[in-house]
Amino acid sequence: MVIPTELCALSEYRIYPGNGKCFIRRDGKPIFFGSSKAQSLTMQRKKPAKLVWTQAWRRLNKKGLTETSMKRRARRTNKVARAVVGISLEDIRKRASQKPEFRTAQRDAALKEVKGRKGAKGGKGGSKGQAGGKAFAAKVPKNVKRAKGGKK
Repeated sequence: MVIPTELCALSEYRIYPGNGKCFIRRDGKPIFFGSSKAQSLTMQRKKPAKLVWTQAWRRLNKKGLTETSMKRRARRTNKVARAVVGISLEDIRKRASQKPEFRTAQRDAALKEVKGRKGAKGGKGGSKGQAGGKAFAAKVPKNVKRAKGGKK
């Protein structure tokens, strides 16, 4: 058995038979109110969307959505490989496909080469290069000196 129900003009709640009030506007349109509260607020021309307990406010603020309306899945951003100033895109892809052991071996070889070059330069300078190296080793960082002075 289907029970005829009306909807409240303000709150949009169902009004069952024997409840609520029916107000007839000047233009002849009947308006149904579920409670005297709803009637009073409508007569004061209050907006249903500003009243927290109404369905209009709930709809506006996305409250109580059913699970049937699926949430949109956020798309994952795809990474785009781009060439860098010193290296082309093909070179980047080649390096990415190389095995890590091979790359570490390359890196070690490059370090040995650089150290070899530095050693060759130091040999040419003679005592000048060695004195410069000692001077750098003997220097104490400035912040250490400040810390000692602050303790006294």
